[in-house]
Amino acid sequence: MSDEEAMAASRADPDAQPLTPEQLAKMRRVSHVKVLRQRLGMTQAEFAEAFHLPITTLRDWEQRRSTPDAPARALLLAIERDPQVMRKLLADGAA
Repeated sequence: MSDEEAMAASRADPDAQPLTPEQLAKMRRVSHVKVLRQRLGMTQAEFAEAFHLPITTLRDWEQRRSTPDAPARALLLAIERDPQVMRKLLADGAA
């Protein structure tokens, strides 16, 4: 099936119509922090405990009530790049 045929088929499906600009404007983006946590398969409590974050802060980030500051963004980037190493480093530091 060509790209044009696939596009025509998708537009013919009444249950899969493209969103209007107005509908897109009403949608909220999912927090990057939430995506990271879910990709790791962790609950909020597990993520907060593993990476020494207050759970209330994590919830505020996920619900976009606040945004991570520069040091928190650096920690989140390190977690994203190598969660196992960060978990180990933080676990060793707690001892």
